[in-house]
Amino acid sequence: MSAQTNNLTVRSLWGLELLLFGFFWASPLWAQDDLPVLDLDTPLRMNFAGSWEKDFARSDSWEDELSRMMQVRQEQAAAQRSGVGLGGPAVSVGNINMRSGRRGSSIVDLARLAEYVTRQSTLEIHQDRDQVRIERSGEAPLVCSLLDGPTETFSSAHGAEVCGWDLTQLVFRIMLPSDLVIVHRFSVSADNEQLRMLTSISSRGGTPFNLRQAFNRYEAPPDEFNCVITVSRGRVCSLRTPLEPPR
Repeated sequence: MSAQTNNLTVRSLWGLELLLFGFFWASPLWAQDDLPVLDLDTPLRMNFAGSWEKDFARSDSWEDELSRMMQVRQEQAAAQRSGVGLGGPAVSVGNINMRSGRRGSSIVDLARLAEYVTRQSTLEIHQDRDQVRIERSGEAPLVCSLLDGPTETFSSAHGAEVCGWDLTQLVFRIMLPSDLVIVHRFSVSADNEQLRMLTSISSRGGTPFNLRQAFNRYEAPPDEFNCVITVSRGRVCSLRTPLEPPR
């Protein structure tokens, strides 16, 4: 057999293999196992479900944050008195806005309120295909739908609450009388082991007081125990009496 004949035979075999390879990849059987196409119009919903305990080392101290803000405001007020930055934004010291004279809650009041509403040492979060429910000891749960757009969760003479999604973050905005606004912003790490909660409290549109809290995932103890997290002793658990409600 000549070399030309051998070359033709090899080319024929290669052509047949390529034809079979193309048929295999284009067949409906293989298409069923193909990866789904990512829909960029569908927002990504992170999974917040789990039991979370506060990481005090990575969380803000409200006293330290208050001291930092007071120092910044004192420096800004001193700069205004010396004629520097007169065209800048108004500076609030105490409960009086220096430019408008409008009264509102003092930064100390906002700091103490932020400490109170973030006092929980643990969070229990339940999530399914329809909603996220954040259980907090001593407070009403925060509940939000997984649907697009802001959702009003309640509204009354005592205030209103709206929740929604900002990309992968879950946001709750609570409007109270006297133009007091509390915003909780939750985010979770990619490995679902760490949770962050940013709480911002403002009054009458003034500068908000921000407090950042960090949580780590943990295995919740059985229901027959009440547990709290303390700075000095860590998690402290006690046996719950039959009539004692869960904390």
